[in-house]
Amino acid sequence: MVDITRRRSFEAGHRLKFMVLVDETPECDRAVHFAVRRAARLGARVVMLAVAEPPDTLEWLGVGDAMRAEAEAETMERLEVLAAAARRAAGVDPELVVRTGERADAILAQIHEDADIGFLVLAAATGTDGPGPLVSTIAGRSAGSFPVPIVIVPGALSEAEITALAG
Repeated sequence: MVDITRRRSFEAGHRLKFMVLVDETPECDRAVHFAVRRAARLGARVVMLAVAEPPDTLEWLGVGDAMRAEAEAETMERLEVLAAAARRAAGVDPELVVRTGERADAILAQIHEDADIGFLVLAAATGTDGPGPLVSTIAGRSAGSFPVPIVIVPGALSEAEITALAG
């Protein structure tokens, strides 16, 4: 049996959240656009999660700490750009979260820590190599035991098409 933390987004004092993974992929903005448009339509909130990769270096004289801080700063900069786009597109002011580590682990940790997250929004790649490693891993092998529904936005959809679908 799967240990799924009870979602609380519809209880008093709580509000439904769509969580979207922000990364450097070309289709990432498709997932963000869907999440903010859907959240605006439902009066929900958006959590934008970005995961900074931990440095593959020795912790020598603080070099690892400096590299980690730089990676987190670059990640936050990307989040800020997409948050500005979210505000313009749908009037949604997203919650920005940066975690360090493996993406799948960071996603699960954020969902377990925030009981208002009701949906994970990912975008599928449009290339011939498949939908992308994260979509393949989460939506493929672990979808049946994932703690929240997963929304996969086709990367080839235009903003207008996503707006029409999301509301």
